[in-house]
Amino acid sequence: MKVLNFGSLNYDFVYDVDHIVQPGETLDSLNMETFFGGKGLNQSIAMARAGVHVYHAGLVGEDGSAFYELCRENGVDTTYLSQIDGKSGHAIIQVNKDAQNCIILYGGSNRRVTKEFVDQVLADFQEGDILMLQNEINCLDYIIDQAYEKHMTIILNPSPFDSALDQCDLKKISVFLLNEVEGKQISGHEDPEKILETMQEQFPDAKIVLTLGENGVVYADKERRIQQGIFKVKAVDTTAAGDTFTGYFVAALAKGLPMEETLRLCSKASAIAVSRKGASPSIPKMEEVEHTEL
Repeated sequence: MKVLNFGSLNYDFVYDVDHIVQPGETLDSLNMETFFGGKGLNQSIAMARAGVHVYHAGLVGEDGSAFYELCRENGVDTTYLSQIDGKSGHAIIQVNKDAQNCIILYGGSNRRVTKEFVDQVLADFQEGDILMLQNEINCLDYIIDQAYEKHMTIILNPSPFDSALDQCDLKKISVFLLNEVEGKQISGHEDPEKILETMQEQFPDAKIVLTLGENGVVYADKERRIQQGIFKVKAVDTTAAGDTFTGYFVAALAKGLPMEETLRLCSKASAIAVSRKGASPSIPKMEEVEHTEL
């Protein structure tokens, strides 16, 4: 079994602010730092730090050579990473004094994926291999269709949720990893129980992992429901919390861990991540997750 993450790579420009800027407001930043990010990259690094061999497929621009070095340093396989003309993707992130964030994305090279590139990448994968997807690249519908034809296990984190997902056949998804906001956008309901019920009706063959912020996470499939609470820590930056959870979940799935153990591991890893600044720099390694008492 091989693990492929077909996703974004961004430069993150992070601004510390007293509060999230309001319309018409000019606000001084208390600090500014640059990090590597992008949901795809963050999740690949999380998978690698969780102990699985992950191939990252994606595109970087002419300013993107540093991504290759970062991936190599973190054990992410760059066989399917390509460099093209133009700018790489980037994000402008505001983080307020309560560690909440808001993000503006510029797709750049992430939005220049072609069907030919998809075909080249997927040619090396087969039935039973795991494919992780987010919604920060284009051609998502085509990737899903082609991976489904190969009988790959398709995991989708439908973030950011936008009209591009309307073009995707979500019945082909094996596992949904989503938060309450994305759950509402898919199901039309705010109540977690209603979200799960509606999604199970719409996608009866899929496994659903719904994160609930301070209320933890719930897993649902045809046979069972499993809940896991949070590990309480002092939050510094929540930017990579979801990506850390997702990366550790995919790694645990690839290792065949029991679901109860998987949810506990993912929750602990994401708790450690929110106690640190930045996106990819905040993601812990497996040894740290195993030996940290929370």
